[in-house]
Order: sequence, then C-alpha cells, then structure tokens
Amino acid sequence: MHGKRWIDPSCRKKREKTLGIKAFFALGRHWRGLNKSTECTVRQRQSGGMTEKVLGSFMRKGFFRRKVDTVLGVDINDTGIRLIELGRSASGYSVQSYATQALPAHAVVDGTMLDLEGIGQALHQAFSRLRTSARQAAIAVAGPSVIVRVIDMDAGLTDEEMTWMIQMEADQYIPYPLDEVALDFQVRGPSAQDPARVEVLLAACLKEQVEAREAVLALAGLVPRVVDVEGFALERACRQDFASFTLGLRVDGAQWAVDARVMGVACGLALRSFAG
Repeated sequence: MHGKRWIDPSCRKKREKTLGIKAFFALGRHWRGLNKSTECTVRQRQSGGMTEKVLGSFMRKGFFRRKVDTVLGVDINDTGIRLIELGRSASGYSVQSYATQALPAHAVVDGTMLDLEGIGQALHQAFSRLRTSARQAAIAVAGPSVIVRVIDMDAGLTDEEMTWMIQMEADQYIPYPLDEVALDFQVRGPSAQDPARVEVLLAACLKEQVEAREAVLALAGLVPRVVDVEGFALERACRQDFASFTLGLRVDGAQWAVDARVMGVACGLALRSFAG
C-alpha cells in the first residue's frame, strides 16, 4: 500500500457490497504489552470505523468496547473444550471456576468445527458445571484459514482512510474470495524501515469459521463478546503469572496448580475481554 488514495464514494459502496468484509477480531491492547516504550510515545489506533460501524452489522454496535467484571474464556480445539470463568477487580484477576469437556470424535478437525450440535452440547455440559450466571464469552478462531500479516502503511492516514485502503487492496494479502472473508486490523507502531510509515497487523479468517463459533456459543446459551485469534490468546497468556490470580471458592487450589498449564488459551481469551 503506497500513499493516500482518493476513493469515489460510489466506488466505496460498490466495493463494500462486493467484499462484505466485517471486522471480528478483538486485537485491542494485545500488542501494547509488547513494547512499553513504544506505547508511551506512539498513539496506537484500532480502526474505529471497522469496529464501530462495520461490526455493527455483524454483532451489536460497540460490542468489543464494553467492560464486564466476569467473562468466560472458551477454548475449543481438536481434542476438547477448556472453559474458564475469569473475574477482574481492583486487586487483579481471579479464577472463579473452570471446566474441561471431551468432544465427540472428529467434531473439530484442524480448527474447523464439523459437528456444531455436538460441540454445542459439550460446551453446554461444561458450562453447567461452572454454576455461574456469566454469559458473555470470548472464543478464538484457529487453523489454516486464519491469516495474520504485518503490512506497512502511511502514518498520516486516518482510521477511515486506512479501513478503505485495506478493503480495496485486501486481495493482495488474502488468498480467499473476499466476499467469504472477515478481517480486522490494528496499528502496531512506527515502521522500523521508514518512520513515515506504520506497521499494521492484518488478521483475516473465513467468515464461516466465525459464524460456526457464534452458533456453538448460542447452542450453549452463551453470548459472544470477543472473537480472537488463538495464537494471540496463547501469547497473551504466556505473559501472565497465573500464580498471582486469586482463586474463587469453587476452585480447588491443588487441582488448579495441575490444570493451569492447559488453560492458557482460555485464560488468554478471557483476558482479552478486559482490554476494552
């Protein structure tokens, strides 16, 4: 992507109809923790246009912006489900409850959900064991259809200009028909090669993967709050000291010490929900 480009409004409408691109990734503050000095000196932006305007047709407007005291992290992979209820207070994070649940054979293959009803039933079973009133959930997409790229763009672009340029040129980076793809992006900071440009994290996935996860959550009676990338959630969890988490009354401390290492993605997803 090189420089600013004037876009005829009529072309914008035509292109939007053709692409059908809808933001879904909750990138938020994930990248802010990677470089503290950059965070202090560079204003990092998330595309308000995509999150507030385009996302409104995919989920509720402002969906990723609200903060809650308790959220569910839902890790669904090829082998099973890991579900955690994570709370947040002034003193830090707390593990209120968690559960694991096996999946029917071949329900998920390489990150693709094949048996939505079976997965939904298994998730409902795990959720019922938590004995919680929490309903808002964070879930991840994974597998070969998830694409993450870092691209350079002009630093002077507004959020709206960046949104439209990415939509106009996304076919350079996404090897799928664009009307089948959902994508989102976030500015990471100045480009190491050119201070007049910024690095932009572009994440994309087949829309059917997002819709499948929405359907599974609905079958379990849960409400999607965040759809993240599994790799982002795992990296976020790796930066946390789980030993500092307070354990709720429903959590056995000795058992949590054993299980914590396999709950990383679920924890990372729940943590993303608190990022704002």
